Amino acid sequence: MESPAQRRLNAIQSHLLPSAVYAAEDESLIGRNVTSSSSSPPFFVDQQYSVVLPEKLQTGKWNVYRSARSPMKLLSRFDDHPEIGTLHENFVHAVETYRDYKYLGTRIRVDGTVGEYKWMTFGEAATAREAIGSGLRYYGLEQGACVGLYFINRPEWMVVDHACSAYSYISVPLYDTLGPDAVKFVVNHSGIKATFCVPETLNTLLSFISSIPSVRLIVVVGGADEHLPSLPSTPDVKFVSYLKLLGQGRRNLQPFFPPKPDDVATICYTSGTTGTPKGVVLTHRNLIANASAFCRKVKFYPSDVYISYLPLAHIYERSNQVICCNNGVGVGFYQGDNLKLMDDLAALRPTIFCSVPRLYNRIYAGITNAVSTSGALKERLFRAAYNSKRQAIMNGRNASPIWDKLVFNKIKEKLGGRVRILGSGASPLSPDVMDFLRVCFGCMLIEGYGMTETSCIITLMDVGDVLAGHVGSPHAACEVKLVDVPEMNYTSEDEPYPRGEICVRGPIVFQGYYKDEVQTREVFDDDGWFHTGDIGLWLPGGRLKIIDRKKNIFKLAQGEYIAPEKIENVYAKCKFVSQCFVYGDSFNSSLVAVVAVEPDVLRDWAASEGIQYEDLGQLCNDPRARNAVLAEMDDVGREAQLRGFEFAKAVTLVPEQFTLENGLLTPTFKIKRSQAKEYFAKAIANMYAELSTSEPALSKL
Repeated sequence: MESPAQRRLNAIQSHLLPSAVYAAEDESLIGRNVTSSSSSPPFFVDQQYSVVLPEKLQTGKWNVYRSARSPMKLLSRFDDHPEIGTLHENFVHAVETYRDYKYLGTRIRVDGTVGEYKWMTFGEAATAREAIGSGLRYYGLEQGACVGLYFINRPEWMVVDHACSAYSYISVPLYDTLGPDAVKFVVNHSGIKATFCVPETLNTLLSFISSIPSVRLIVVVGGADEHLPSLPSTPDVKFVSYLKLLGQGRRNLQPFFPPKPDDVATICYTSGTTGTPKGVVLTHRNLIANASAFCRKVKFYPSDVYISYLPLAHIYERSNQVICCNNGVGVGFYQGDNLKLMDDLAALRPTIFCSVPRLYNRIYAGITNAVSTSGALKERLFRAAYNSKRQAIMNGRNASPIWDKLVFNKIKEKLGGRVRILGSGASPLSPDVMDFLRVCFGCMLIEGYGMTETSCIITLMDVGDVLAGHVGSPHAACEVKLVDVPEMNYTSEDEPYPRGEICVRGPIVFQGYYKDEVQTREVFDDDGWFHTGDIGLWLPGGRLKIIDRKKNIFKLAQGEYIAPEKIENVYAKCKFVSQCFVYGDSFNSSLVAVVAVEPDVLRDWAASEGIQYEDLGQLCNDPRARNAVLAEMDDVGREAQLRGFEFAKAVTLVPEQFTLENGLLTPTFKIKRSQAKEYFAKAIANMYAELSTSEPALSKL
């Protein structure tokens, strides 16, 4: 008689999805996965991305997807180091294994000048971490206290974070661009006891120091003691420089207070597109499970070098740091200025580069624009090289090295010349941009999908998967299902692919929103599934494609539902468009758009048309420029097969970019839609007024 485990195994084998090819290096994809029954046969799968399971063994639909690498059990520890259960143990492992390897690098000197990268080894970082943690104990911080980090990426950020893990403090990152009100809210909401800042963010803290009574210690990174401000009116707050705290800790070393896997590691406040920030509570188990699943899919080496410039306050970069630490990867930090990132890339020459579609779209637009203006001969050479290399990649062959020598090596140098892995996250990357980057940079490009609430990654493309337009399969630390959204006409019965809201369960899923049971209950159902609010569909092979956003949809006057982010991603490929905000509502039957222009492209167009103007703002207001941009957007929309009601019928051009500083972007570069609506209210009203006057005339044609 078959055991329950045997029946489950047979069921899985009979419901494997259509095949998809893995890279040669993954030939033993699962290998032997022995079940609890001693009579169970070996289970081999070498050509699947996901397996499908019933949600409930007796009555459930077959709608739960798991990684084909771990169909019987969700991963929560590293395969090669199952003893690592916390961030502290992860760093201890790194120090013991890579003590003298380069770990944290910076170009910024003590006097503020910029030079070549100087490195702190894993061993040196461990010594500093012990001193900082002991210093916090010296000032009376108890186990479980919240520690704020209020500065951008630099080596001290990681040292403080490791100190928090070693002494069981809870790290609370503060976005440096959140603004005073949001920072004050997070400090008070989480009850931060000590905050690390830099002189620039210290001024912000001082502006409301009397309104954050929980703070007892402020540590200034990069400032000398003699430059610290005089003690403010609240006598309970102590000020100390990072260097002084380091020295005090060294003279008063304290034993570690190691956390347990289920202890809270961090509270990450998501900036959100509306409302006050929500505190996502993540445990050590959450973060280790996420990193271990990633490392099962992608291999990293101590010879790798990673550039850190994405906000460390965001889970995308935090997750990358956990992975780098585990594998002994050197982390070089940027100067702190995005405009100087290319200079930092040239100096560091990283092997791993992670970014977001917004930057990749700019790289794509920059290269294609340069090619189109390089002359007919060079453009033909590029097209020939691109088509030949792309065809080779799609067929699993090595392209002729002549194309790299003639064309692509110069492009590779833009990122330092050594990148072997490009990573993309935060929002979907368009398939043509993905293919373009793979060809031009000649390396592995992996797109993932995740959220702060899932410790970062939910799904990830597999190495060797050359199909673009999806975000991969569930990794080994979670399971995923799609839930029907009838009001948007998305169901599991849809043909040719099942569609619905993406729901996640497993050891990567957060514990809840800090001090917010109401919103926590809103995103979890009775079976423990976390509802993401994103809409997806399953492609053959068990790969997920993000197609919509449940929360950001709106309805036009005629009843058509609109997913603006999808349309914005299409228009982002227009050469004139740097950023795009698409707007519509139930009072109007058409969409309008606000476009932050690519200045150089628009200026070049104006020169070719013989248009005179005084400044970029005047050019943006020129009706000829608006018509040209809208015509180009229409072309891009038709190519992407947008439906008629998804086309923007009017456009406003603005010279100013959408930024965190002007409140139009979240720190993960998503548009804050309610703020953008208010910011561009006059432009939106003007566009609809123009459309209303033109519609009667059009109806007579």
